[in-house]
Amino acid sequence: MRRALGFVFALLILTGSMPCHAAAPSVSASAYVLMEAESGRVLLAGGETEERAIASTTKIMTALVALRSSRLTDVVTVKREHLREGSSMYLAPDETLTVEALLYGLMLPSGNDAAECLADFCGPGTARFVERMNDTAAALGMTHTHFANPSGLDEAGHHSCALDMARLMACAMREPAFAQIVSAKIATAGTRTMSNHNKLLGAVEGCVGGKTGYTGAAGRTLVTCAERDGLRLIAVTLRDGNDWADHAALYDYGFASYRAERPIRRGEICATAAVRGGKASFAALCAAESVCCPVADGETLDVRYELPETLSAPVFMGQAVGEAVVLLDGAEVARVALQASRTVEAAEYRQPRFWRR
Repeated sequence: MRRALGFVFALLILTGSMPCHAAAPSVSASAYVLMEAESGRVLLAGGETEERAIASTTKIMTALVALRSSRLTDVVTVKREHLREGSSMYLAPDETLTVEALLYGLMLPSGNDAAECLADFCGPGTARFVERMNDTAAALGMTHTHFANPSGLDEAGHHSCALDMARLMACAMREPAFAQIVSAKIATAGTRTMSNHNKLLGAVEGCVGGKTGYTGAAGRTLVTCAERDGLRLIAVTLRDGNDWADHAALYDYGFASYRAERPIRRGEICATAAVRGGKASFAALCAAESVCCPVADGETLDVRYELPETLSAPVFMGQAVGEAVVLLDGAEVARVALQASRTVEAAEYRQPRFWRR
């Protein structure tokens, strides 16, 4: 009996010291990814770099490029050639709407007509707009992505992958106007009342936005974002017949298994550097950016500072001085520039006393 109790006690100690993860869900998607938005750390994935049709999740990029190349108050005139097959916000030729109204029509009811109208206006011209979509994808490191149109309709050379779409959504959610639009359940544009196709809003705790999609070539596609306790996650599923349930399960797994830790906060003093010939002997350093990392039980987060041995006065406020390196279990996961938090002036030169005599 004692031997059995000893075995159980040892087992409890062993399992108590191991990282505690929720069971990874079984996902129906052909390709999927669960990613922490700020660090880009992939928490769960399958087929995440396979190039696939992405349907109307394309419109995340359309909205991002439109926001960066226009003002929400700009007025756009609808042309007959903007009207397209498939999902629509039901624009009429010669109708005028603001860019903001078109963005709601783009992201909530997934209007292909809104996509064409925005692309033509913001390009200027649809061809130029698509070039800008691809330029933005390249700048974001979306190496498995190429856009051929702004709506996501099936077309040769139009594809992405789950990982690239997660990176895109993480970037887009940092745009306040985009985040506000995709979080809306209902919006109006003139006499129209438009409902958001994203069923996870209000149904999954912390869901703050997303974009649906469907075509024959792509199947059902879904990109969403959720936040809980300071942790922001992005979920992407491609060709998934059970996408609503899969996203809910991915978020339950991610939030149960990881917590948000911020070892570096922008503006906070986190290190000092020696100063030679200054009115002060050291300069206080602060981080230029914040760092958020998803950390599981049993994982260790550390910060290493790479600094010069000494600085020569004067040192000016905002001057770059070394870097902070964030390590997760010894592996580098982030690197942030450090800068002087205030100016250290050069000390006044004083002639030695015997020379003064």
